[in-house]
Amino acid sequence: MIQIGETAIRVKTISAEDVSTFANLVEDFNPLHHDAEYAAATRFGGIIASGPHYLSLLMGVLASHYTAHGPQVGIDFQVRFARPVRPGDTIELKWVVTHIEPKSRGSIVTLDGSITNQHGETVLTSVGKIMTFNA
Repeated sequence: MIQIGETAIRVKTISAEDVSTFANLVEDFNPLHHDAEYAAATRFGGIIASGPHYLSLLMGVLASHYTAHGPQVGIDFQVRFARPVRPGDTIELKWVVTHIEPKSRGSIVTLDGSITNQHGETVLTSVGKIMTFNA
């Protein structure tokens, strides 16, 4: 049973290959993810990962961890991108349960999500809700 305060954490280092592979997979051809010369001339100063890349990793943590309790689906998410993720960054992806609202067939679970980099800087914040189902 999911409990308030339950936390799911994963740490991942993002490689240049990860950035390129993900961007190509989702057909994100923004040169910030592919062209080092172009990216170096921008305010980012180099290649960055696409936002959906590290957001997807965060969503994977949620799905992998909380489905261990039983079936669940995402129902609502708000996301704020605060900083870019660069090749070589090691990011911590984290979800914390903040509220549980019992329903007749399960519960609506509210979670705070975050990603921080190896410098402790917040990269992304999120508030999400999942629906769990009674077995």
